Amino acid sequence: MKLLNLKDVSLYVEGNIGIFHQKRIQSLDRLKLSQVLKRKNPYLFKAKDVLTAEQIIKGLVDAHISSNEETIFGDWLEGLAIFINNKTYNGRKSGITGIDLEFDNHGIRNIVTL
Repeated sequence: MKLLNLKDVSLYVEGNIGIFHQKRIQSLDRLKLSQVLKRKNPYLFKAKDVLTAEQIIKGLVDAHISSNEETIFGDWLEGLAIFINNKTYNGRKSGITGIDLEFDNHGIRNIVTL
């Protein structure tokens, strides 16, 4: 295992964090009210005492942002993990479906799902 240079990690984060924010914005740009409303149970709004259009829209957008941020940030963290593993073990993104990362250590192939 090679030592990890934290400066390299900082440079990676600085160079790639913008992708996370871009994808968040793109997700909102693609958001269509008609599609979101089809996925929601209208009785839930009444049960939660959500009565105005403003409350409904805010709730829908907040739920969308929260759900997508987890996915987008997870993908971003996967890229960071692959970067760090590449620096320390010469690891790489796996080409196997369902596997995220592959690297060799002491003659043993490691296959990782993040």
